[in-house]
Amino acid sequence: MKEIIFIIAIFSFIPLAYAQEYPDLGVKVETVAEYLDIPWSIVWTPEGTIFFTERTGQLRAIQDGKVLEQPVLSLEVGRNEGGLLGMTLDPKYSENHYLYLYFTYHENSEIKNKVIRYVVSDLILKQDKVIIDDIPGGPTHDGGRIKFGPDGKLYITTGDAGNGRLAQELSNVAGKILRINSDGTIPDDNPFSNSPIYSYGHRNPQGLDWDSVGNLVATEHGPSGGGGVRAHDEINVIVPGANYGWPEIIGSETMEGLVTPLLHSGDDTWAPSGAGFYYGDKIPQWTGKYFAATLRGTHLHMFDFDLENNKVISHEKLFTGDFGRLRDVSTGPDGYLYVLTSNQDGRGSSDENDDRILRIVPLNEIKSFEDCVAAGNPILKSQPRQCETKSGETFVEEIDIPEQKIPQWIKEIFVWYSQDKVSEDELLNALKYLIQQKIIDLDSK
Repeated sequence: MKEIIFIIAIFSFIPLAYAQEYPDLGVKVETVAEYLDIPWSIVWTPEGTIFFTERTGQLRAIQDGKVLEQPVLSLEVGRNEGGLLGMTLDPKYSENHYLYLYFTYHENSEIKNKVIRYVVSDLILKQDKVIIDDIPGGPTHDGGRIKFGPDGKLYITTGDAGNGRLAQELSNVAGKILRINSDGTIPDDNPFSNSPIYSYGHRNPQGLDWDSVGNLVATEHGPSGGGGVRAHDEINVIVPGANYGWPEIIGSETMEGLVTPLLHSGDDTWAPSGAGFYYGDKIPQWTGKYFAATLRGTHLHMFDFDLENNKVISHEKLFTGDFGRLRDVSTGPDGYLYVLTSNQDGRGSSDENDDRILRIVPLNEIKSFEDCVAAGNPILKSQPRQCETKSGETFVEEIDIPEQKIPQWIKEIFVWYSQDKVSEDELLNALKYLIQQKIIDLDSK
C-alpha cells in the first residue's frame, strides 16, 4: 500500500522544486512555479490556496503545489506599468472570504486605478464592492501595493501617474499612501479630515509593511532621469500626515516641512518594489530584517533597522543578478520567504522558464529523499527506497516519470482512485500497464 500511495503522489503532477544554494547566507532558493506572466502580488488563504496576480490581468491560483491552468479571474486592464497589481485578503477572511484587487483601467481617454472587493467561493470570485475609484493612473507610476495594517485598516500606495505636482496636492489621491476602512469609508482618525490620504509627496511607492511594534516602512522609486536626475530610491518610515517631498526634494535634500528618507540609494538605481519584514520561524538569522525586491537592481535588499532611533544598522544586496528583476517579497504561512520575478515586463532579459515564484528556505533543511541521504541518514530496504532521519521522519525516493509518456486514461484512474471512484484492483492494473510498457521500472532502483 505504501508503494501505491507513493505512485499516486507522483501522478498528482505537482511540479518539483529545484534549488540554488547560498552557503554563505545559509539558505537555498527553490523555484516552485514558473512560466508565469509578470506576477505582481501573492497571498495565502487559511485553506491553503495561494493566489497571485499577473500584471496582464489574470488572477491565478496554486493548489496542492500545482499552478491551476485556468485563471481564477481575468480582467481587462491597462498596460505599460499598470495592470492587475496589488492584492490582499481581509483580516477576517475566514469569516467573510473577502479578497481585494488593485488594477488599472481605461475610462474613455483616461487611465485610472481602483480597488475592488470580491467574495471568494470555491475559486469563483464575485464582485462585492468598489472600495475606492478614480485613482489617477498613467503609462507609468501607478503605485499599486495594498495591505491591511495591524490596525485593521486598508493601506494603498498610489503613484503620481507621471505628474509630480499631483503628489503635493491634498485634493488629489495620486502620489500618496491612502488609509481607509475595509468597506471604503474614511477612518475618523485619519490625519486629514474626510480624506483617505495618510501621507503624501510620494513618487511611486510600491512596497510597505509594519515591524513588530507597528512602524510602517515603505519603498519608493526615485527619479528616472527627468531633469538630469536619476536613482535616489527611497526607504521611508511613514508618519501620519507627513509630506515626503516629491518632487520638491530628493535624496538627502532638505526643506522645511518635508521629510527626508531613512535611507536612499544615491546614484545607484534599485527600483524597489514589494517589501516586507521577516518574522518567520524558518530562517532565524533573518528575523526582524526588512526585505525589498528590486527591479532595476536585480537583487533582494536586506535591511537591519533601529527604528526606535531612526537608524539603519546595516543593509546588503542578496542574489544580485541571479534571478533578474524582482517584484515582490512576502513571508508565507510556512515560515519561508517568497519572491516574485518580473523579467517579462519589457525591461529585463527573461530566461526560458520566466517568470517565477521563488521560495527561500534554510540550506540544511531536509525536505526530500536526496536531502535526507546527503545529511548522512540511512537508506531503508524498500521499493521504492526510503530514507529515515534521526527524528524518525521518512522520505521516499521519487521515481522520475516523464509526464508526457503517461496515457491520459492512466492519469484519470489515479485521480479517480484518490476520489474513491475506482477500485484498488483497477489502480493496480494501471500500474502493471506502466511497468509492462517500461514507462516505470521499479527494479532499476
